Amino acid sequence: MKKQDKPFAFRGQYLLLVVAVFYTVLFFVNSHSAWVAMQKSSTIFLKILPIFVFVIFFTTLLNYLLQPKKITRHLGKDSGVKGWFWALMAGVISHGPMYAWYPLIEDLRSHGMRDGLTVVFFASRTIKIPLLPMMVDYFGLTFTIVLSAYVLLGALFQGLLLEMLKPTKG
Repeated sequence: MKKQDKPFAFRGQYLLLVVAVFYTVLFFVNSHSAWVAMQKSSTIFLKILPIFVFVIFFTTLLNYLLQPKKITRHLGKDSGVKGWFWALMAGVISHGPMYAWYPLIEDLRSHGMRDGLTVVFFASRTIKIPLLPMMVDYFGLTFTIVLSAYVLLGALFQGLLLEMLKPTKG
C-alpha cells in the first residue's frame, strides 16, 4: 500500500489565537506596551524570515530532487551503517539554529528516516567545524580529537539506544 502525502495542517492556530487575544487585551490595558511588544515581535520575525525562506526553499528542492525511495535507501530501516554515517556527517556539517532544521527533518521522517538517525543528526550537531581551530588553540589537538570522538560515539549511542527502547511500527 502506497503511503499518501499528508495534507497541509496549520498547527499553530491555537497559539496564534492566544497571542492575538493577549495583544488585543494588552492594547486596551496599556497601548504603549502593546505597541512596543508588536515592534519587537516584528523585528524578531523579520530576522528569522530569511531562515524560514531558506528552509522552505531547501525542503522544496529536496522534495524535487530526492524521491522517497532514495531517502529510504540512505536513511530508512534498511540503511545500515551507511545511514548512521550520513546522519553523523550531516549533523556535523549542518549550521544555523536548530529550529531551522525541524521542518526538513520532519519531512525526511515522513519519507522513512529512522528516529535513531534523527537523534544522531541532532546530537552530532554539537561539533562545529568553524570552531574547531579555536578549540585546538585553547585545549590542544589531542583534547579536541578525543572530545569530538566522544561526541560522535555518544551521538551513535543515543541513536542506538532510542532504537532499542522504542517499539517499531508494523
